[in-house]
Amino acid sequence: MKILIAPGAFKHSLSAKHVAEAIHRGLQKSGLSATYNQLPIADGGNGTLDAFLANGGERLTVSVHDPLMRPIQADYGLIDNGKTAVIEMATASGIELLTDDELNPLVATTYGTGELMRDALERGATRFIIGLGGSATVDGGMGCLQTLGVQLLDTDGNPIPYGGGGLADIGTIDTSKLDPLWQDVEIIIASDVENPTLGEKGAARIFGPQKGADPEMVEILEQNLAHCFTKIYEQLDKDVRNLEGGGAAGAFSAGLMAFLNCKIVSGIDLILDHNNFINHLSDASLVITGEGQMDSQTIDGKGPIGVARMARDHGVPTIALVGGLNVEDEILHHAGLQAVFPVVDKPMPLPTALDRADELVERAALRLGYILQLS
Repeated sequence: MKILIAPGAFKHSLSAKHVAEAIHRGLQKSGLSATYNQLPIADGGNGTLDAFLANGGERLTVSVHDPLMRPIQADYGLIDNGKTAVIEMATASGIELLTDDELNPLVATTYGTGELMRDALERGATRFIIGLGGSATVDGGMGCLQTLGVQLLDTDGNPIPYGGGGLADIGTIDTSKLDPLWQDVEIIIASDVENPTLGEKGAARIFGPQKGADPEMVEILEQNLAHCFTKIYEQLDKDVRNLEGGGAAGAFSAGLMAFLNCKIVSGIDLILDHNNFINHLSDASLVITGEGQMDSQTIDGKGPIGVARMARDHGVPTIALVGGLNVEDEILHHAGLQAVFPVVDKPMPLPTALDRADELVERAALRLGYILQLS
């Protein structure tokens, strides 16, 4: 038996790499006679950088600003001999950089993600892959674009404040200081989100509450994003207000699409292609994937389903180990998963499960290893 271990991250607890290692340990402890290949995956969110660097590349650490403009260190990667930069937005503008009482999308900014992009441009990168998952922001990507040279001015000619709250003050948009090198750069937005920029299924109303917005704040953010992107349409003749996928990461993708040479692609498909997943399937007997919370969003293009569908197309069964399960088993089976096993083995508070995630995943893999030896 040849087993391909290809899980995503367990958010707030384990990286995809650590999940893969825990599964590997558990299967080995079961005594299962098999060879193993670890290939951690991501879909544009947590672990995207690690997934792209799995087959080589350079990891760089630079000084940037977090969503509240505090100085931090953040990583990005260079692959393809330094020509392609891999930016994981969460490393600079992520929700996990903030405590629960710090979450406030009215002030949280994507400025730090722009600093990563600017550093990569200065090093000669001409192609960018930007993973959008896990952001703390609903600023339409304007903080990032301000870093790159876009001037967003109020009616008095002063720069607007950072964050989703400042978008209401936009009067004039000046792109004269945007580095012309960006016009020759290809930017690929890796996302698993198809939500439009605005509206009932848009960035503010769907993702704002996840980032700390109460109902009143959600409506303010919706109005501010509408104002921002209407100004962009009026002054730059770029209309991204109803863009499919524009709502990703607090409308970050819509903002980049308005100013730069971008396209939105499926994050999981991009990563599987980069890591030659099909070749790894050629002699695999079984794929084991997983994620922290498997729910209805998983079906819409999250990593584990992307893995399962590709494996199914090549005749390889897939089993998932998950932290939580909140979708019907029949739906997951129809989507390509043969079976799904929650790793929590007894009732426990969520903080305890997060703290013990490594142990719980390993023990679940141990039990799975025993089951696989029954046939």
